[in-house]
Amino acid sequence: MAGPSRDLYADLVRTGPGAAAARRLGLPRPAVLRRHADGQPLLAGPALVLTTGSEPSVFRTREAAGALAPVLRGAGARVVEGAQVDHDERLGAVVVDATGAARVGDLAALGLALGPAVRRLRPSARVVVVGPAPASAGDPEAAAVAQGLEGVVRTAGKELRAGATANLLRLAPGAAVADVAGPMLFLLSARSAFVDGQVVEVAAAERVPAHGQQPLEGSVAVVTGAARGIGRATAQVLARQGARVVAVDVPAASGDLAATANAVRGRALALDVTAPDAPARLVEHLGAELDRAEGRRLVVVHNAGITRDRLLVNLDAPRWDAVLGVNLGAPLRLTAALLDAGLLGEGARVIGVSSTSGLAGNRGQANYAASKAGVAGWVRALDPQLAAVGATANAVAPGFVETEMTAKIPPLLRQLGRRTASLQQGGRPVDVAETVAWLAEPASAGVRGQVVRVCGQALVGA
Repeated sequence: MAGPSRDLYADLVRTGPGAAAARRLGLPRPAVLRRHADGQPLLAGPALVLTTGSEPSVFRTREAAGALAPVLRGAGARVVEGAQVDHDERLGAVVVDATGAARVGDLAALGLALGPAVRRLRPSARVVVVGPAPASAGDPEAAAVAQGLEGVVRTAGKELRAGATANLLRLAPGAAVADVAGPMLFLLSARSAFVDGQVVEVAAAERVPAHGQQPLEGSVAVVTGAARGIGRATAQVLARQGARVVAVDVPAASGDLAATANAVRGRALALDVTAPDAPARLVEHLGAELDRAEGRRLVVVHNAGITRDRLLVNLDAPRWDAVLGVNLGAPLRLTAALLDAGLLGEGARVIGVSSTSGLAGNRGQANYAASKAGVAGWVRALDPQLAAVGATANAVAPGFVETEMTAKIPPLLRQLGRRTASLQQGGRPVDVAETVAWLAEPASAGVRGQVVRVCGQALVGA
């Protein structure tokens, strides 16, 4: 079976004569992204923390940087003020507490403060802005400014170079700055390499330690579609984070499924998720796994998905039924059965896999886009129901990711898929897996009903 294709263009323009020619011609040169490696520090350089000053419309550095600086220091980062940054020192991150932004002038002040700092970013650096949600604003001007922060951050993501990213964390009504600790550390880390230009709302939640080597220890994680690609990578990352993994895929993929399960010291379950008895079989299997585990915390990752592409006018009923059945119907049925059986209790996580094609639509994929947009709507509606039992529901929406599926796309379209992202390259399965694992962690309890794109800030979607 063919594997993911290599990005030969990126290989060509990164070094030697190809790099020189790309510079002369003004061609994009995709950076080598900093991704997770065991033992690496949170950041590759110091973190500059900016916060609202005592004067209106001023962003400045100060030692008492709210609740953010202590979190950074606790994770091993060096926090600096503007005066402490050596003129030649490059920054690993800029973190902005913009929760006090409420007047139009605050937007200009934010931009003027970010500009000089951005010039000093290292490759693969991070910009994270923490601001209020428009729904939390006390008046129309404050709501406008809260929404305006999104424009600043998304634009910064498009302008940053050398693999740097920019993301916005919003405080939902009732949330405090300290509630963003876990999400902030993820967005600052190398694990978020392909998450760029995103807006994530964080609700108030019980605060738990946000940094640890195996935050999923004591959890049982089930991953559907785990035989290859994103599913296999997700199983690997969840296991690395301490979870006992149950890898699920169709019986026809039993060889690859067994390889995945063996690699993560987990268990394989050959199961067609659309089969009439699939919910009952999954409930029985996971109930036994939870009884064997040290904890009773369940993580459910609905990754299984298929495509049956045709133009809308040529789509027949079998193609609609197959795609909707696997991509949307199965997650709904399986989750409902787990909930009814009482397996989704305190701390449980349900994570769906949507797609930027679902968020924006895509030629020849009306059935697939419908199913993936449906996943986004489903987790938003499911989360309040799960909140009653102390669980959460979220989704990831991959963009162009280098998998066996995208390797079948015609070469020109593959290049377009890669270059239309702000990071100017395709992602890897591990990029999606890292985001899934983050949403599964206890420290993500305040991330509720969100759809996080893992797309390098692609031009499609929202």
